[in-house]
Amino acid sequence: MSDEGTIKKNVFSTVGLGAAFLMALSAVGPGFLTQTAVFTQTHKASFAFAILVVIIVDIIGQLNVWRIMGVSAMRGQDIANKVLKGSGYFLAFLVALGGLAFNIGNVGGSSLGLQALFGLDESWSILTVGVSGLIGALLFLSKNMLRTVDKFVKVLGVVVIVVIGIVMVQTAPPYAEVVAKTFVPDSYSALGMPILTLIGGTIGGYIIFSGGHRIIDAGMTGKENLGNINKSAVTGIVICSIVRILLFLAILGVIAKGGVLDPKNPAPSAFRLGAGEIGYRFFGIVMWAAGATSIVGAAYTSVSFLKTLFSIVKDYEKFFIIGFIVVSTAVMMILGGAAKLLVLAGSLNGLILPLSLGFILFGAFRKDIVGDYKHPPVLTILGFLVVIATAYTGITSLGNIANLFR
Repeated sequence: MSDEGTIKKNVFSTVGLGAAFLMALSAVGPGFLTQTAVFTQTHKASFAFAILVVIIVDIIGQLNVWRIMGVSAMRGQDIANKVLKGSGYFLAFLVALGGLAFNIGNVGGSSLGLQALFGLDESWSILTVGVSGLIGALLFLSKNMLRTVDKFVKVLGVVVIVVIGIVMVQTAPPYAEVVAKTFVPDSYSALGMPILTLIGGTIGGYIIFSGGHRIIDAGMTGKENLGNINKSAVTGIVICSIVRILLFLAILGVIAKGGVLDPKNPAPSAFRLGAGEIGYRFFGIVMWAAGATSIVGAAYTSVSFLKTLFSIVKDYEKFFIIGFIVVSTAVMMILGGAAKLLVLAGSLNGLILPLSLGFILFGAFRKDIVGDYKHPPVLTILGFLVVIATAYTGITSLGNIANLFR
């Protein structure tokens, strides 16, 4: 029995919106902010083309995964086990390990946000790291933990959009140039790697499953709920894309006026250059919110990959989620930046997406998974094209793992 009960046909409930925000805010983490700042500085208005391509690819990936999982009412690891026996355990291991490593970065990013917001120096890092982890853990202690999580990500999602929107208006980016270069950038080939990097950051690893697993927990499943599922998936991508576009425009406005971002901290320096000291405080709000919501998304989704494989995880789910956050926080306190773990996480992220999406797509051909549901051929073809493209990213990322041991 789901925590919200059965979701009625074609009623886009608060659960659907909560799942959309969970997916979107899982993607909008500290890495999201940094990548957007770095690529905007490098490619300027032409980066708009990369954002457009990523939005299209994200919609393809999310619709495939959400529809197939939603119709089958089966989580990613369970579909994988059906497609190839034992593969669900391997996928769950990759997602959980990658999610843990990313969560260390999420805790660190949330901590940096608090420091920027309150004007604290690095000597306060242990405290701010602890506070960030504690807030995330407390959310899962409530009786209706998933409803609490839904409200948390919705509120912070709106805060992020409003704050970045204010900074964007302040920096006044060249809108006409952006529109032109969205379709005709300076160089198509130069945007290849940014596109692949952003795809991994918005639907790679655990992120592509976060919203899908949430709707399964809520009971928003079956063919009768395809309308709800489609709306939720597309809404999540729209929310994530709005944040990306506003952030891109805010930073572009700074660069277009001759501003030079700090290579060590590009995102906060953009906010400071664009809106002064108050802009830097605004960045603190955005960074903390991005880190905090990603902590929640990574912990919830990573544990959801284990709970159908191991009964003890299912019986004590909330405590495993809290433990996941506590471990992430402890590692961040002890190791600081945990650079090697984050590089390893990036490599795993590149490997997980083609594997996970591939298993889901093959699952659409299995009647013991989707019954008499017929998955749209166009989505299937486009989905496999995404698998091929992201497999390339995964292969190129393997060198990062080897470098860790040199």
